[in-house]
Amino acid sequence: MEVTISVETLIALAELLTAMGVIGGVVLWCIKFVQRSRRQSEELKAIRKEQTQICDGLLVCLQGLKEQGCNGPVTEAMNRLEEYLNQAAHDEET
Repeated sequence: MEVTISVETLIALAELLTAMGVIGGVVLWCIKFVQRSRRQSEELKAIRKEQTQICDGLLVCLQGLKEQGCNGPVTEAMNRLEEYLNQAAHDEET
């Protein structure tokens, strides 16, 4: 029994392997894209939490300065920061 492989068979096999490679590459790219998106989402959550803590600390410092008698720019900064925090809280709900 003699097995012969023709040129057409080799070309068809090469086409099949190429198609499978392309499909595999696309699937792998999609998986990596989803993983990267999830990782970025987690990083953004951590950044938002840190920024919230920084804003809270800044607000407390401004309130302490106001209690010590500092006025003017301190009051303006407090009002702007409170307004920003309120707006950010409402934006987060939607």
